[in-house]
Amino acid sequence: MRMRLSTLICALLLALPAWATDEEVVLGLSSDHVSITTSFDGSEILIFGAVKREQPIPTGEPLQVIITVAGPSESVVVRRKAKWKNFIWVNTDTVKIDQAPAFYAVATTAPLSSVLTRTEDLREKVTLEHAIRSVGAASDAADAPSFTDAIIRIRRKAGLYQTLEGEVSLDQQTLFRTAITMPANLTEGDYVARIFLTRNGKIISTQQTTIGVRKVGLERWLFTLSRQQSILYGLMSLAIAIAAGWGASAAFQMLRRH
Repeated sequence: MRMRLSTLICALLLALPAWATDEEVVLGLSSDHVSITTSFDGSEILIFGAVKREQPIPTGEPLQVIITVAGPSESVVVRRKAKWKNFIWVNTDTVKIDQAPAFYAVATTAPLSSVLTRTEDLREKVTLEHAIRSVGAASDAADAPSFTDAIIRIRRKAGLYQTLEGEVSLDQQTLFRTAITMPANLTEGDYVARIFLTRNGKIISTQQTTIGVRKVGLERWLFTLSRQQSILYGLMSLAIAIAAGWGASAAFQMLRRH
């Protein structure tokens, strides 16, 4: 009997690969870098890919795709202002959030509530809510979560936080694509793009890549100079300001004479 049981277990283990319907994501980018110049007014990144399978497309619940792009994390200090004696505005409460992405976008093939379970969302921090609220806020303020809401509201308005439900196209359960608009006020650094395949709200495959956002040309030179040669940068700025003032004054005097 023990021999038969062992034989049956071995047979099941050998048969497992044949039953598996593994689906793996293969991704691509229209560009893996964004160059910030003096005339930079934003960029659009096309993220596309395909689903690799060893077996036919499974029947039942359709495949769903989630794509996120997260900018470099940074600490954020949020202050609440209130009128002092109905006269002037002053800071009343302050909350410091240790880390929050400078940019965050999440795009899906369908509403988030139908493509991802709360457990998976909490584990992978996919949605904007968990990506931001997962960071602990140190403060004496009783309503610290409202400060996080303020960050989300302000950065949404600036185009830095985006939720794009239904913006991922999925053809024949195999080819997917979406476009993420990156605004002009980007923070320099590495942006991580993640792709999730889900079925029944559960993640079955993930893949990620990096998009480099860098200042180039004159913008890069000025940025480097201000960080590495601050005295020279200050003197140069002063000289430019004096020259601009003198030039404006000379032009004004010339106009008065004529």
